[in-house]
Amino acid sequence: MGYRLHVNGQVHTVEVPGEMPLLWVLRESLGLVGTKFGCGQALCGACTVHVDGVAQRSCSVPVSTIGDAKITTIEHIGETPIGARLQQAWLEIDVMQCGYCQAGQVMNAASLLAATPKPTREEIRDAMAGNICRCACYNRIETAIRMAAGIDPAGEAHDGGKSHAT
Repeated sequence: MGYRLHVNGQVHTVEVPGEMPLLWVLRESLGLVGTKFGCGQALCGACTVHVDGVAQRSCSVPVSTIGDAKITTIEHIGETPIGARLQQAWLEIDVMQCGYCQAGQVMNAASLLAATPKPTREEIRDAMAGNICRCACYNRIETAIRMAAGIDPAGEAHDGGKSHAT
């Protein structure tokens, strides 16, 4: 069946079965291989993409459920202000070891910062808990997220800790 998908600011038409996971449509039909296959059960986070700005595990999202939603992958996240800051922080502190999970980590972190611009350590840990890093780079991932959020990685927010004031 034919599906019209909005991916990274472009419209694509793909002829695939409706039950095909979005992950495989992105990788096989569109050639966007930055989104990785990890577990195939939405447990590890390697396949994380944004669907209308919300982090989703693309291995468990049938293409037939996408409709007119806007999909963003790791190939495009650097075009957003949050994504660019995250990628810069990732590089600045050399977060990656093997790098396999990092696309999913960045995508999940971008969704977190879009919803919570100045997250606490606990909010970062809660939001990122579903993304597994076999190299155990969790401390550097948290530090990079704090840097991208403008929070001193070792201390409080650059705004004097008033980031959650209402």
